[in-house]
Amino acid sequence: MGRRRRMRPRTRGRGGPLLGLTCALMVVAALIIAYVAWTLRSWAVHPLPAAASEVVVTIPAGSSFRAVATHLAAAGVVDHPRRLEWLARWRGVADRVRAGEYDLGGSRSPAALLDLLVAGRVKQYAFTVPEGLTCAEIGTRFAAAGFGTATDFRAACSDPALLARAGLAQGDLEGYLFPETYQWHRGMAARALVERMLAAMKAVWTPQRSQAAEALGLTRHQALTLASIIEKETGAAAERAMISGVFHNRLRRGMRLQSDPTVIYGVTPFDGNLTHTHLETDTPYNTYTRAGLPPGPIANPGLASIDAALHPAETEAFYFVSRNDGSHQFSVTVDEHNRAVAQYQQRR
Repeated sequence: MGRRRRMRPRTRGRGGPLLGLTCALMVVAALIIAYVAWTLRSWAVHPLPAAASEVVVTIPAGSSFRAVATHLAAAGVVDHPRRLEWLARWRGVADRVRAGEYDLGGSRSPAALLDLLVAGRVKQYAFTVPEGLTCAEIGTRFAAAGFGTATDFRAACSDPALLARAGLAQGDLEGYLFPETYQWHRGMAARALVERMLAAMKAVWTPQRSQAAEALGLTRHQALTLASIIEKETGAAAERAMISGVFHNRLRRGMRLQSDPTVIYGVTPFDGNLTHTHLETDTPYNTYTRAGLPPGPIANPGLASIDAALHPAETEAFYFVSRNDGSHQFSVTVDEHNRAVAQYQQRR
């Protein structure tokens, strides 16, 4: 008889039920993750409830993102700080938020809020520097605006590295800071503003203006010095070129400029009352006692005064005196000038 073949008993897969459960759990987990991701994404792109028109929030340096999110929620900027934290970590920007002062008023989406914080678009302030201010006066305004101290500003104006940029070996940047309105934000150093103003003046000094100065026999330093005197002598736009023409006439003839603003600049401290003693006291800036231009600018001139210094009016006048109404009387001869002085000054 043939041998019987042994039949091996069939066995069930040992991992069958467990594998099915695992798959089910994975599907549920995937659905949960997908739902959370969809919810987070939907929340991220829709505008948050509008905050007040202006909500200023300061984020200190070194803050964790959880602290940032909590701070924003306390200020009424976000409604779910933990969601914002998840969103930041999901996008990989939780450690890239920049410190500073932000205006987060109005309404924006959480994604837009994150973009703003990562880009560091901090609250900007307009800082206007009028024409004709000295470095000391700009420093005083800088401090009054709450941006820093006047001492820091003055120190930056004497920074050797910045002086070198201006082509100066010593002194300060008087005359080299361009008057303009600058955007400023809390936390910026005074040196940063001085650098901006210096760069703005450099941009103004175009090759065309450099050539105009050379044609007059002036260096840039001399042109800015003359421009600063013109700036301080008059605020009337129509008179700048005439006053420039008078000073150019005097310089060509070797006459002293006899400019009161230069004398005032050399008096420290000045109480607002210019006296004969001041006019007779010799200083490097006294153009009554010394011929030629003073050693440097006496203020920071604007573009109109710079162009007036480079493009003087053709005039035969050598003298001018204030009419006490913001304008001046110009004279060719000393006799005419003396009569004008008697009319407008001595009578006053």
